[in-house]
Amino acid sequence: MCRKIFSLAALCAALVSCKKPLTKEALYGQWNYVKVENPNSHPPDSVKHSELAAAKPYILFSKDSLIMWWGGKELSHGTFTVAGDSIEMNEILLDRTTRKFAFHVSELTDKEIIFSTRGEDGSEVTAVKQ
Repeated sequence: MCRKIFSLAALCAALVSCKKPLTKEALYGQWNYVKVENPNSHPPDSVKHSELAAAKPYILFSKDSLIMWWGGKELSHGTFTVAGDSIEMNEILLDRTTRKFAFHVSELTDKEIIFSTRGEDGSEVTAVKQ
């Protein structure tokens, strides 16, 4: 009996810890930001709910591009690939040069994504799919 209970508990734990595989196709669509934190700043900081409601930020993934919007204006755009648990962005800057950086994806479901950038200026974003 104990073995059955242990096996059932292990199976439940494995299912709960599973997350959707990170693929380009899983990202396609518009993801509206609902939470933005800067855990590495001193002191840690976050964007207020009222500011998010006013700015309506989102990230839009399509087959060929990634575009970030904030306050009704394009904040950044470029192309992207997926590597393991990371979204590798090739950002196209105003002078047409490029800059590469990665977003680490810690959670992904059909309805929610949590991704972050690294370093002292890093931020963590929670977004829901529209």
